[in-house]
Amino acid sequence: MPPTNHHWRIAGFYFFYYAFVGMFSPYWSLYLKSIDFDAIDIAVLLSIQPVMRMLSPNIWGWVADHTGKRQLVVQIAATLSALCYLGVFITTSFWGLFLVLAMMGFFWSASMPLVEATTLSYLGKNTSHYGRIRSWGSIGYIVSVVGLGYAFDYVAIAWLLWAGLVCEIGIMVYSRQIPKTEQLTHHTDSQSIRQIVMQPQVLAFLSACFLMSVAHGSYYTFFSIYLVENGYAKSAVGWLWAIGVICEIGVFFLMPWLVRRYGYIRILLFSFGSAVLRFLLIGWGADFIFLLLFAQVLHAATFGAYHAASVGQIHEFFRGRHQSKGQALFGSLSYGAGGMVGGLASGPIWLHYGASVLYSCSAGVALLGLLLILWKQRMAGRLRAA
Repeated sequence: MPPTNHHWRIAGFYFFYYAFVGMFSPYWSLYLKSIDFDAIDIAVLLSIQPVMRMLSPNIWGWVADHTGKRQLVVQIAATLSALCYLGVFITTSFWGLFLVLAMMGFFWSASMPLVEATTLSYLGKNTSHYGRIRSWGSIGYIVSVVGLGYAFDYVAIAWLLWAGLVCEIGIMVYSRQIPKTEQLTHHTDSQSIRQIVMQPQVLAFLSACFLMSVAHGSYYTFFSIYLVENGYAKSAVGWLWAIGVICEIGVFFLMPWLVRRYGYIRILLFSFGSAVLRFLLIGWGADFIFLLLFAQVLHAATFGAYHAASVGQIHEFFRGRHQSKGQALFGSLSYGAGGMVGGLASGPIWLHYGASVLYSCSAGVALLGLLLILWKQRMAGRLRAA
């Protein structure tokens, strides 16, 4: 393992970055509802961030790889993101928030793929230990989501804006602590990024990841509103989000053993299968707390194992001078484009057909991703056998 004295630098960035996600994903929809936005408006505003995650990382990843200054790019993006975030204190209009969230999201989305590439470079041959550093992001998420859940049982949801500012400042501070890593040469350096992406196994993998994020669009957009409308207190909402992330931390620590025993593809297949079950349980089990608890435990597979295996698989596909661009492309197509499509589609389905149909659609999309990976693996097996 690399020297441990730098672990805290990367871990601190993950902590505040995902504390912001723990503030935004569960509660921003409740804040928007409190200022009288309807379901369509909420879906559009919450889809801005995935749009920025689709566009921004590719631009910043290209800049980082071509200048060789990942750390400086992360610092600039984190600082501008914090400055743009201040706009949420100024406006509550639809178009005002649209502009603020778009500007903030453009810079906020830039840093994580670059930090992911830095973390994997820092770990060297021990990339299976990625989850142990990334788990600090999950801890930040839990602190944020549980703490705010209890707080909002007693204070106005508008205090959410200040929680977001604290997270943004933390991101900005720790962006200056990220250790510098060397960009090692690789035999694929002579290839263009397009040549790597157009390989069948890479295309199939990225397409499946896109579908997984589409499936999760309904979860990140309407899960909190869904729970509150079914009579759950905001503190209970916070704990239901947190339970999944607590289980996710356990999986992150198990990832070195899981990767050695099963490999990335088997882990991904299990994750997609778990997503199918999870969304069906959410859609049809809101009246049964034990079903929702089990659905949230499955977050360990549908995000924890899925994300760690996906980042590791991308690191195997994109090496050398393509590392930052590879992680950026993964984030753009999956969490960006997939999150945008899933978020935008969830609004009309929620409005016209209800939660059960919405989460059943999510289960169906996750099933498509599972079948895509399974089909590609069988095709690859036949080619090897021939």
